[in-house]
This record gives sequence, C-alpha cells and structure tokens, in this order.
Amino acid sequence: MTQPTSTPPVRTFWRTFRRNRMGMAGAIMLTLVILMAVFAPVLAPYDPYRPVRVTIDDIYAPPSAAHPLGTDDAGKDVLSNFIYGSRVSLIVGFFASFIAICIGGLVGITAGFYGGKLENGLMRFTDIMLVIPDFPLIVLLVALTKPSLLNIILVIGLLGWTSSARLVRSQTLSVKQRKFVLRARAIGAGNLHIIRRHIFPLVLPLIVVNTVLVISLAVLNESALSFLGLSDPTKISWGQMLNFAFTRGAMSAGAWWALVAPGLGIVWLVLGCTLLGQGLEQVLNPRLETHHLSVGSKMVARMMGMKEKPVPGD
Repeated sequence: MTQPTSTPPVRTFWRTFRRNRMGMAGAIMLTLVILMAVFAPVLAPYDPYRPVRVTIDDIYAPPSAAHPLGTDDAGKDVLSNFIYGSRVSLIVGFFASFIAICIGGLVGITAGFYGGKLENGLMRFTDIMLVIPDFPLIVLLVALTKPSLLNIILVIGLLGWTSSARLVRSQTLSVKQRKFVLRARAIGAGNLHIIRRHIFPLVLPLIVVNTVLVISLAVLNESALSFLGLSDPTKISWGQMLNFAFTRGAMSAGAWWALVAPGLGIVWLVLGCTLLGQGLEQVLNPRLETHHLSVGSKMVARMMGMKEKPVPGD
C-alpha cells in the first residue's frame, strides 16, 4: 500500500497566497520596482551620472519623444533619473529593515523567552527608545555625520527595531506557554534548542510580515531625508529628485513632471510593501495550536473514529 505524498510547504503557501488579491497586488508592485532597479542600465534611455551639455531650452523641457517624462533643472532626462533612483530606495529599504529586524527579533525573543530581570531591562530600554521620536533623531544623527548611503542605512536600521521587538516578544510569550515547549523541557531540551527548534519557527512568520512593513517605513524615512537635503549627494534618489524640484523652481516653471514621477514612485513602492505585508499576514498567520510535538488533527480524527466504531457482536 503506497503512502500518500504530502504537498511541499512552498507549494501550499503559493496556493494560498495567490488567492489573496491584496498580497498578489503588492507582490506585483514590488516586483516591478525591483526589476526596474536591477535592469536600470537597460531600461534607462540615458545615463544620469554622465555629464551632458545643455542649453537654456533643455532646462525643464516638457515631455517629448526624446524625453518621455521631460527634463529637470540640469537638463537631464527625468525618466532615467526615476529609473536609477529606485535603486537607492530599495537598497536603503532592504538593508535598513534587515538591521532593524535582526535587532528587534533578537531582543524580542530573548526578552520573551527568558523573562525576569533580563526581560524588564530590555523592555524598559525599548520603551525609552519608543518614547523618543524616530524621525527627528534620524535627522539629527544623519546631519551630525557624513550624509552617505551607509550612514543613512545604519541610522534608520539602528533606530527602527523597537516596534519589531515588542511584537516578537508578545508572540514569544504566547508560544512559550504551549504544550510542546513544556514537553521539550520535560525530555531535557536546553534553552537554545527550544528557541531554535520550537520558538523561532513559529515566530518567523510574524518576522517576515513585519520585515515587509519595515521596508516601507525605511523607504519613507530615506525619501524624507533626501527631501530635506540629507541624502548622499553622489547618488540619485526619488527624495533627492523632489528636493531639487522644490528648491530649484519646478513649481514656478510649471514643470509638473519633475514632481509627479518621483512622488508616484515613492507612493507605488510604499503601497506595494504595505499590501504585500497585509497579504502575508493573512496567509502566514501561524496556527500555534498545531505543532510536530502536539497531537495532530489526523490522529485526533483517527482516535474519534476508533471510539465511534461499533464493536462486532453488539
């Protein structure tokens, strides 16, 4: 008798996720931005980092066949700047969120699992960091240091872990009370083994969902810093494009294309991350009652069937 083959977890996840319209829409939006950033040298009609000779007619020139989104105050193609600018937003978003999630996840799991004075100390420090407004502190630290891409990533990542720590701690406290953790302790499993094999796998879905949402916050912070003139001057970003458009007379010149393109890019990326995060939250919501050390639903059904099965001769 052949045993029924089980469906791989990835395939099961994909079957569930593709039925979530909100998550699929966010995934498509984010994928389009990633592809645009990766293939920027192929998609961009011009190289925005190459110096060009311009005349007075090339400054804030309206959209045309040569420049589908017009030109900026330097006479450069807005479409090319827009395509290359997506790279900075994605780099800052992904790397800063990775730093924030690693710190927040470590603090949250440690505080929730060990408890006691360690939890009190970590959570009181987290509460202090939560009270301090993030963005003004980010502006202050970036202004005091050299406005480079690395500094922006480090500052945003090192200050954006507090909300993740509280979420992960709450989930860890819930998972720690489950029966399979008590059973693992009863058979002599150590703390690190329990965290690695039982706590972390069930906290991971929450971390994944929160990572996508933290990416959107990092993108917004980077765009705001660039808009305030605190971006890396050697890198083109959407926030920097908005800063140049506002400070160099795009509004008075009627060059709406210099404002609409980067603004829509920021909204598109943030909205895509938000929709993807909400969709993943609906799909990856962990069912903590089910675990490989607990009694499965099939075993329960089998036991119920044995109880209800009539005895021959009755």
